Amino acid sequence: MRRLVLSLALLALGGCMNVSDMGEGVRYHMSDAGLLDHSDTRRSLSVRLQPDSFIFIGQGHFAPPGKGPVPRPNVVAEEAYKSFVEYFPLVRRAQGPLGLEEALAEARSVGAHYVLYTRFARTDDRIGNGDEWYDEQAVDRLGVDTGVVQMMLIETSTRYLIDTARIKSRGGLLTFHDKAPEDLLGPPMRDYARSLLGMSR
Repeated sequence: MRRLVLSLALLALGGCMNVSDMGEGVRYHMSDAGLLDHSDTRRSLSVRLQPDSFIFIGQGHFAPPGKGPVPRPNVVAEEAYKSFVEYFPLVRRAQGPLGLEEALAEARSVGAHYVLYTRFARTDDRIGNGDEWYDEQAVDRLGVDTGVVQMMLIETSTRYLIDTARIKSRGGLLTFHDKAPEDLLGPPMRDYARSLLGMSR
C-alpha cells in the first residue's frame, strides 16, 4: 500500500512540471554548484529597446589584467555581435578595437541608433588542455576560466548613457576542457540582448 501511495504521489508531482522546466532547473543548479558554466549579469537600468533598433557594437583598446594568454583584440565585440544578431535585425560591428569617440563617430556615419561599447575588465585563462599544460606547467594554474565584461549602451544622437552592464562568468568543472574566457560570453550576451527587448530567459 505504501508503494502505491508513494508512486501516485511521484506521478502527481511529476505531472506538475514540464520536462524542459526540469532540465532548465537542473542546469541552473549544476552551474550554480560550479559543475557547468555560470554567469551573472548586473544591469544598472531595465531599459527596453525597440526590436528595429540599429545597434553598433564596438570594443575598447583596453587589454585586461589577469593571468594567462591575452584574449584576441576584438573578441568581446565579435561575441556580442553573434548574440545580438539573433534578436536585432540591424546590427553592425567594428572591424577592430576603437576608442569611444571613434565608435560613436562610426555609429553616426552608418546611421546606428545605439552604440554598445564593450571591454574585458578582467580575465583569467587557466590551463584547460595538454598544450596549455606544456606551455605553463604550473599546478596552481589548473582549473576553470573566469572573466568580467563591462558594457555601456549609449544613444548615438544624444550621447546619453542608456544602460550599463557587467557580466561575470566562470567556467564549470565538467566543461573547462579547451575553453577560454571568451568562450563563456555567448549565453550571457544572448540573455542581455533578450533583456533589452523585455524577453525573459
